[in-house]
Amino acid sequence: MARTSYLITLGSNMPHGRYGPPRRVIAAALEQLDLAITACSPVIQSRPIGPSRRTYANAVAWIETDLSPTELIYHFKILETAFGRRTSQRWGARVLDLDIILWSGGLWISPGLIIPHLAFRNRAFVIGPANTIVPNWRDPLSGLCIKHMKARLDRKRRRA
Repeated sequence: MARTSYLITLGSNMPHGRYGPPRRVIAAALEQLDLAITACSPVIQSRPIGPSRRTYANAVAWIETDLSPTELIYHFKILETAFGRRTSQRWGARVLDLDIILWSGGLWISPGLIIPHLAFRNRAFVIGPANTIVPNWRDPLSGLCIKHMKARLDRKRRRA
């Protein structure tokens, strides 16, 4: 497979015994990804979705690799497990969460993986950081750029 670009998210809301608090977990995960990182957003804090009560540290990275989407998500699952992630309830607390949001190949559908990520367009903790590094990356389904999605989210928040 040719070199492919991916927009990924990194999240953590539990400390790690070796790396420390969630912000440092993200930094350690970036170091251990063993992939070409083209750009990385600043780490932000966000409120959890679902049952977890712990604040998340979130970041977005633009990476390049020869891995296919299924190979990359498998790589992510191995890294999440190495960081101590256990299968738990959906949206529960976790040491490390890695997701593929977009890729340069457009749409991808396979068992257990859909790209673009189904919920990313309405998640400020993804769109905000993504806007800092890839504002012109276009969603293949909506046709909107990240910067346009951010403007829409900002308008919704002002009205709320």
